This record gives sequence, C-alpha cells and structure tokens, in this order.
Amino acid sequence: MDNLWIVLWTAILLSTIVLLYRINRSRIRPSPSSSLPLGTLGWPLIGETLEFISCAYSDRPESFMERRCRMYGKVFKSHIFGSPTIVSIDAEVSKFVLQSDSKAFVPSYPKSLTELMGKSSILLINGSLQRRVHGLIGAFFKSPLMKDQIAREMENYIHISMASWRDDRPIFIQDEAKNIAFQVLVKALISLNPGEEMEFLRKQFQEFISGLMSLPVNIPGTRLHKSLQWLQAKKKMVKLVEKIIKERRNIKPFSSKVPGDVLDVLLNDTSELLTDALISDNMIDLMIPGEDSVPVLMTLAVKYLSDCPAALLQLTEENIKLKSLKDQRGETMSWSDYLSLSFTQTVITETLRLGNVIIGVMRKAMKDVEIKGHRIPKGWCVFAYFRSVHLDETQYDWPYQFNPWRWQDKDISSCSFTPFGGGQRLCPGLDLARLETSIFLHHFVTQFRPLNNEWMAEDDSIVNFPTVRMKRRMPVWVKRRRDHSRRPELPLF
Repeated sequence: MDNLWIVLWTAILLSTIVLLYRINRSRIRPSPSSSLPLGTLGWPLIGETLEFISCAYSDRPESFMERRCRMYGKVFKSHIFGSPTIVSIDAEVSKFVLQSDSKAFVPSYPKSLTELMGKSSILLINGSLQRRVHGLIGAFFKSPLMKDQIAREMENYIHISMASWRDDRPIFIQDEAKNIAFQVLVKALISLNPGEEMEFLRKQFQEFISGLMSLPVNIPGTRLHKSLQWLQAKKKMVKLVEKIIKERRNIKPFSSKVPGDVLDVLLNDTSELLTDALISDNMIDLMIPGEDSVPVLMTLAVKYLSDCPAALLQLTEENIKLKSLKDQRGETMSWSDYLSLSFTQTVITETLRLGNVIIGVMRKAMKDVEIKGHRIPKGWCVFAYFRSVHLDETQYDWPYQFNPWRWQDKDISSCSFTPFGGGQRLCPGLDLARLETSIFLHHFVTQFRPLNNEWMAEDDSIVNFPTVRMKRRMPVWVKRRRDHSRRPELPLF
C-alpha cells in the first residue's frame, strides 16, 4: 500500500512539473516570426539558474558560458534568476546593449537585490534623473580638485594602516585594502572623518552589504532572506546622512559654497528631481565600491604580482625610481605622478581583465530589439557577460596568463575590454579606482620588501561568486625597508 502511494504522489509531482513547464514555455515563447538565439530555457521556474550558480562557484565560472557557446554561439538564450534571458559573450553585442538608452534597455537585477537597494538607487533609476545624477557625480570625480583630495586622503589612511604592519605575522591585504578604501570613499561622499560616526556607519554598512552580496535567490533560511530584515541597517545609515544634509541646509548661502564632496555637489543642484530622500538613499549605495570593487582590485593586483616576480620587479623599480626623483627634488607625489607610472597602469589594466571584479551587467528589453540578426523580445533580460570576453583567446593571447606587458601596445578603449561597464552607466569612479590602486601599490612596494628576496604570499584562491574576493583574505608576509626615504634595495629574483 505504501508503494502505491509513493507511485501516485510521484505521478502527481511529475504531471505538475510538466504542466508548469508547458505554461512557462507558452508564456515566454515569442511570436513564430521572431529569430531568437539558440539555447534552452532549462527546467520549469528555475530555468538554468542552479547550473549557472554551480559553475560560478567553481575555479572556472565561465564554463557555463563556454559549453553553451560551443553549442549555440556567442549569443544564446537561457533562463536564470527567474527570467528568460539572452546571454551575450559577444563583444559587439554587449557594447550595443551598454550604449543603448532607456528606451531600449533598463537595468535589471534579481528581485531579491532590488528590494535591498530600493527603487531610487542610482543602479536602478533611468532617464533624465539617472543622467543628471550620473553626470554630476562623474564630473566631480574627474575634477583635478577631487583627485588631489583623494590622493591626500589615500596617503593619510595608508600611512596609518601600514604603520601597524609587522614582519612577525601575515598582513591580510584584503582587510587592509577594505579598511583604507571605505574610509577614503566615505570621506569623498559625505566628508565623514574617523570617529564614532565612521565606526557606526562601517558596522551598519557591513550588515547591509553582507545581504546585498549574498546569493541572489530569496530562499527562506538563506543569508539573503535574513538580510531583508537587515534593511534596518540601511535605514540607520540613511538617518545619519539625513542629519548631515539637515546641518548643511542650515548653512546660508549654501549654493555659493565650493563643493567639498559628492553630497555638496548633489545639494548644490537646483533641480527638483534630486530630493533629500533620494540623495541620502543613494549616498549609501555609492559606498559599495569602497567595500567591494576597489579593495578587491587592490588585493587582486597584489595576488597577481605575487605570482609573477618579473612584473613585481619591474613595478617596484618603476615606483622606487620615481620616489627617489621626487625625494631628491624635495617634492611630494601628486595624483598625476601616480597615474604617470606607465607599467603600474598596465598591471592595473591586466588585473581588471583577468580578475573581472565586475563579471557582467543585466539589462531588461523595453521593446523588441534586433542585434546582429538576433531578436531580443520585449520583457526579456540581457546578460552581458564581460568575463568570457576578457578571457576569449580570439581577443587575447594566452588569456589566463597574467601578462601586463600585453597592454603596452594594445588599445584599452576596445569593445573587448569593459571592466567598468559602458555607455551612459559607465562607472563614474573608474578614474578614482585606478588612482587609489596606484597609490596603494606605490606605498606597498616602496615601504616594504619581500622576505628572503621572495614575495611571501601564502597560498590563497579567488572566489568568484556572488562577488570576487580572496578565500583567505590574501595573507602576505612583508619586511619593512630600513629607510624608505632613500632609494631602497630592490627585490632579487
């Protein structure tokens, strides 16, 4: 009798799955005249999400894309994170999507993440409001005044951090980079100095970000499901920013003040689109690079240099040479000096390509769109997957090899290199990310040298999902140079 019930329930379950699958297929199937890319929508409801996540956690996360590329081409259909999706690992198609306006494509994220960010987030808003906010922030970040301020703040926080480094224990580069980058970015955003409010903000932000960077599937019992309760942390941070806004509003006349941070820039704007509520909410979202992408870029650069002694040696020589020259002249390093370090810039560029801090972006089609003979139906998502393009052997020789020298004669403006996205939503802080990483690497190699003429980095591995990070936080053993005010001894390999 028990076996009969098992058979009966199994039959009911299978029938339900088949029914849901047919309903799902009929709901998302485009008109017969359309030419969808080849591919498969996978299982009912979940699509191919589980296989995508399984590959993403592996040592070769792009394997999901590679298998389908061999079967269907560089543009194929799938169903991931609850939506029928066109996946692109074609550089030209991805560029088209990135450069299209909101009439064709708008940002799309899993619902679980949009609930955490909020509808007014700069990552989600569209049209004139997005262009206004993005333009104001981007122009300010590109200004020489802001770059000079960032350079001075980076030097200050690096000095404080590195002063405590010792040679009898490992230094966890990822932790140090996060501590530095977060404080520098918060200073640039709202001019908050170290103290109780900074510590309060950091604590609340880490609670918020732990949910935002969790697995983007809202399953009860998972960290993301719990993090929906952690929205209270964001509310506390917003309340702190609102207090700062109120204090600045009381300063008259506010509009004549030279902007000292991003908050000043947005408050100075006379547009009625930028309400205090929108500004305070977005200040929190703009802090994400300080906890995620920028410190990870710094950490990965150290990781790849530790695996490539020749690159480390050349970068060290370049930085020590410039530092010695500035010391002889009695000059301090300016932001333009840091960016003038040509080989250091190629190291950062190669780190961006190989590390893929941002693996891709998702957009939603607002109308039927034709790209290179492929039809993207209205309502479908497009996943422009940068990682596969950056690791495409037709674009880069030996793509899995860290080779900064490849950029000495290669155009970084190519559509096959999009580490910061592109189009109207190109990351407004891309120049600052390079500057901060340049400053960090400069002080690292000029203040410290490898032990026993070897770069003593402990074994560590890169985790690529849900965000890129080092599994063991990148422990490195270093030894302080005896006198880094003079030309220090170069490492030998």
